Amino acid sequence: MEKFLRKAKRFIKYIFSRKAAIFLLLIIQALILIITFTMLTEYYKVINLVFMALGIVLLCYLINTDLNPAYKIAWIVPLLIFPVFTAMLYFFLKLQVGIQVLKKSHQEKIKETKPLIKASDELMEEIKMTSPDLSKLTHYMWEHGNYSIYKNSTVDYYRCGEEKFAALKEELRKAERFIFIEYFIIDEGQMWTEILEILTQKVVEGVDVRVLYDGFGSQMKLPDNYDKEILKRGIKCKIFNKFRPFLSSSQNNRDHRKIVVVDGMVAFTGGINLADEYINKRKRFGYWKDTAIKVSGEAVWSFTIMFLQLWELDEPNCNTDYESLKPHYKHIECFESDGYVLPYGDSPVDNENVGKLVYMDILNNAKDYVYIMTPYLVIDNEMATALGYAAKCGVDVRIMTPSYPDKWYVHFIGQASYKSLLKMGVKIYEYSPGFMHAKSFVSDDTTAVVGTINLDFRSLYLHFECAAYMYQNSAVMDVKQDFLDCQDQCVEVDFKFCKKRPLYKKIIGSILKVFGPLV
Repeated sequence: MEKFLRKAKRFIKYIFSRKAAIFLLLIIQALILIITFTMLTEYYKVINLVFMALGIVLLCYLINTDLNPAYKIAWIVPLLIFPVFTAMLYFFLKLQVGIQVLKKSHQEKIKETKPLIKASDELMEEIKMTSPDLSKLTHYMWEHGNYSIYKNSTVDYYRCGEEKFAALKEELRKAERFIFIEYFIIDEGQMWTEILEILTQKVVEGVDVRVLYDGFGSQMKLPDNYDKEILKRGIKCKIFNKFRPFLSSSQNNRDHRKIVVVDGMVAFTGGINLADEYINKRKRFGYWKDTAIKVSGEAVWSFTIMFLQLWELDEPNCNTDYESLKPHYKHIECFESDGYVLPYGDSPVDNENVGKLVYMDILNNAKDYVYIMTPYLVIDNEMATALGYAAKCGVDVRIMTPSYPDKWYVHFIGQASYKSLLKMGVKIYEYSPGFMHAKSFVSDDTTAVVGTINLDFRSLYLHFECAAYMYQNSAVMDVKQDFLDCQDQCVEVDFKFCKKRPLYKKIIGSILKVFGPLV
């Protein structure tokens, strides 16, 4: 009886929660659209014919556009079944001012800040002599990704949220000039409380502290107007793309980055958000496995610029003194150097799939192995082909995903790809202790990427993301060893595993796979 009362209390609390209210508003809007279009098509045949014609036009447009083929199919299938409603929904979502404003503002900020991060001609020539493959990538990243490569930088790798949390607090306490924080999720709990106390103290000491968090990622975590509570502490705070309970395509473009910059000399990134499950103080889906890195030295400059590119979106004439934020502003001596580091961001509004192309570059240039950690395996045909081709060429390709997912439907889609990947020679492992949220590639003992970029359509096409590419850096071997240690705690997926999956999971996964780009 007591257990029933607890469940009933939680259910009642949920019914009257903000999350339920937002969900209800979205459902009402969707129902209004459906009912409206149904009535129009039923009583006004001319309107029905018009939208049928629009559906045909949309079909032709989708077939001929440069959009990803999987994304096209995700729209074409419902368009063939429900032509009128799908056509209206597509135009409703695409023809909105919000996304165009976001796109224009971000492109202007990129144009303004790009000259600030150009690598020297001497360094580019050195890279050309060191590795032709790396030289090609750095050329692409500068010309089309708008980010540069650095020496005079080091990287520390953290195998879990607990390790990163301890290192982050240590660096925050050292801050003397500024702290920039940008996260997809900030949630009240031990982790954020301890960090907030440090930030508040730093404001008292005269440190410029800024916090930027995503309007959707933190929407269900923080109280209403939480940004105002942070502002009261003297901390500058902004919400990126505030979530509003209205159907809009701009709500798709979230700030999924995790960045901390301290005094321009140290930066953190990786998969770890500021919430207690990431340090295993709150149990969700078993043990929460995640990773992060700390970059020190000249490469931090790109993370500073990344932060400011989103912070200043609503400040077109902010006149920032960028020079005072550079790593060498007060650090006169040369930074320690350990290989090469290329921090980069990925934007959903520039038509350049930087995150995906970096991953594919690693696969295409691998000679011995590629080990991948990803919580979500929702891959398109291009990525599947790259994975399979590398394996067919004799490269040891291994993918590690969680056994305990945070999103069951995404897990079903990922498992629907297991069999085809196995046939091509790709090895797959499911992490048994719990949910694995890490996002990393490591290859040939020379190359690694750690960041926020998942192997799913949201990360690769819809979100603002970031990562650091490392070449001949000692942290590369730390990433490799972490993968191998975790592999010992995994179940290896084979054809028998695929065959034993319940029929309903196979059916649901196959259906959802078609709509993977929209999930």
